[in-house]
Amino acid sequence: MNEDMIVGAQEFVTMVDLPEPPPLSARAAKDIFDYDSAKQQALVVGSDVIAFVKGITPEQRTDLVNASLLAQLAAKKKVANPKTLKAVEQWYNEYFDALSRIGFLIHDKGLAKYEEASESFEAHEAILDVATTLLAGIPGALALVTTTLKSLQKMSANSPWITLFNRESRSANTARFQMSLVSEDGQGGLLVSLIAFGMEAKTTLTQVLFLKFHTNEVKLHHHSGQVTINAPLLAAVREQIADKLAAYVSDYIKGLPDL
Repeated sequence: MNEDMIVGAQEFVTMVDLPEPPPLSARAAKDIFDYDSAKQQALVVGSDVIAFVKGITPEQRTDLVNASLLAQLAAKKKVANPKTLKAVEQWYNEYFDALSRIGFLIHDKGLAKYEEASESFEAHEAILDVATTLLAGIPGALALVTTTLKSLQKMSANSPWITLFNRESRSANTARFQMSLVSEDGQGGLLVSLIAFGMEAKTTLTQVLFLKFHTNEVKLHHHSGQVTINAPLLAAVREQIADKLAAYVSDYIKGLPDL
């Protein structure tokens, strides 16, 4: 691997500005989550729902969860409270840029208008609509995404998973949220199927995933793509990223119960 790439990634992690962490007295109790390569698992990581197929190692799961959180916090520092769809897209530019600095090979970072055929929809239905095409050819992937969303749908509004997701995905009348499915690429590497949405509504949003929207009341843009991972580069900054996030993990990462 190119030494300059490692140095660049290390410098980025060192220099990237993050929001102030919650005060020690206000931090949530640490959520002890046992990453298990023998299981399908999912976590809420800020505004991202990340699901892993079987076979992804605990180290790889940790790396990808931490990478998502680092990128979200970096974007949050630059665009703290996006109040328009344009600002949401700026947030995503920062988010994708941060991921690209630590080993994510992202080819297309733009968000396109999501075309909804019916007069109303729910956000999780839009995720499944995009996932149906994106995940074709990855055995069991769509079923895992469906199971993960159903698991979240069954939870009460004040569950720690939903509370975290709603806190990080909403900002007045705008929202941004992601769904990431992590699988093997068939050549010994990792493949992240990433779906990202930006939303601007005419009224204040009280929640995101399971609220019904009328198409004339909301603008919805999305990005979807399959992202390859430079695993050695991400591993080279593993400990550095973990140290950088130590004060944030308990408040931003919640492992879902077994799927």
